Amino acid sequence: MMVPPADSSAFSPLVVLELLPDTKQEAITWLLGRIREPQETGGAGLLVEQLGPGLGAVEKENPNLFLVGASRERLLSGAEDVGLFKEYSDGSMRGFTCSNKQHFKDFQGDGDGFLSMAECQHIIKHELDTLRAKDETHVPGYSHAKLYPGKSIIRRLLSKGILIQMFPLHQPEELKRLSFSWYKKVKLSLQPLDDIRRYYGEGQALYFGFLEYFTFALVPMALFGVPYYLFDWEDYDKYVVFAGFNVIWCTIILELWKRCSASLAYRWGTLSRKKAFEEPRPGFHGVLGFNPVTGREEPLYPNAKRQLRIYLVSLPFVLLCLYLSLYVMMIYFQMEAWVLSIHDQEPSFWTAVLLFIPSIIYAVVIEAMNLVYRYAAEFLTEWGKTLRSSDLLSLHLQLAFETMSVIAVVTNCGLIGMSPQVRAFFPDSDSQLILWTVAIEVIHPRLLSHLQPDPLIYWVQGCGCHLGMTSPSESSLLL
Repeated sequence: MMVPPADSSAFSPLVVLELLPDTKQEAITWLLGRIREPQETGGAGLLVEQLGPGLGAVEKENPNLFLVGASRERLLSGAEDVGLFKEYSDGSMRGFTCSNKQHFKDFQGDGDGFLSMAECQHIIKHELDTLRAKDETHVPGYSHAKLYPGKSIIRRLLSKGILIQMFPLHQPEELKRLSFSWYKKVKLSLQPLDDIRRYYGEGQALYFGFLEYFTFALVPMALFGVPYYLFDWEDYDKYVVFAGFNVIWCTIILELWKRCSASLAYRWGTLSRKKAFEEPRPGFHGVLGFNPVTGREEPLYPNAKRQLRIYLVSLPFVLLCLYLSLYVMMIYFQMEAWVLSIHDQEPSFWTAVLLFIPSIIYAVVIEAMNLVYRYAAEFLTEWGKTLRSSDLLSLHLQLAFETMSVIAVVTNCGLIGMSPQVRAFFPDSDSQLILWTVAIEVIHPRLLSHLQPDPLIYWVQGCGCHLGMTSPSESSLLL
């Protein structure tokens, strides 16, 4: 969605909140009041206006679209709250503070243009996510949407379906300037990573920076590989030399990318961003109190109870899932050995078909286990409301990473078995069977994804939205 920038003296929208079309008026009035309420009394201190009619067919269908922005002073105080690092007058990177704002580089006048578009939208999202209930017991007009002191309001509205989505707005003029400097002009030059970072944020800028770096890193591989395969050299030394070059090449490009990414992160202020006192995530469950270190009001939960949940529930469950994955893989190997023995004893057309049955069964089992693991990860994430974001990333999401790594190991073994180096040393191996096995492992996820009904896909996406993940439409709006 694109909205023309408003007059700088009036209101500059940055984020859109979309509520249900039939949202009760008392709930809308309460939400807007909490957003506009000053920070000193527990509000967000932001500016919000309803999107007026006549701006497009989409807006007319749902009248409950609200534009959220902030004054320049509020954005600067928000930059201090989120711990943004900016370049100081002496060239170092320091955490921004309103008291020393005049000493930061590029800060002129009242700070117009000091914060990038991505930083402003990040501040708005942070303030909305940290908007918490005070003494309310439920959302006005919705008795089933329970609240308690310290509960994230936006999180509760999303989980109950009252708030459909929250997404940032495009700025047409800035987007047009970025497109002309980036891809609309045919020229041999590097990407404008700083401009990409100012508009889309550090994550997207690092992504395109890595693509640019990796493109140049492939040049030595191409220069070495093209003449390498042109020569008629069938000795084993050929594979040894190429394998040695791959090892050296991979090591060098990874180490150089570490230096390059660290340089970009430092220049953009993300390398030095404070992480020692991270704030609780929006879905964090706890009693509202004061952090003894930062002095801020935030939900608190005893650390001993949190550690008990991690080591007595989450960690054993992850280990159990890993054991099940390895057990299923061993059964697959036994089935494969069994059908191979049958085919060796009485080779025929049907025994040749039987060779592919273990791979097909294994592929179906993997897909079923993927659904179970996804549901388990979502359940643990919702149950682990007492965990901070770093704990969730290291434990609950580790469930998906570790189980998928088992499948990746099996697939990689097949790919290694097909490689020319292995076939040269083991000429009697059944490479065709390995090829079919790997093909089934690679193709079956795509095939089953197309065979799955659409309601299942929407259910999975809905679970992600309920857990506070990015909405499906937000990515398309950003791109």
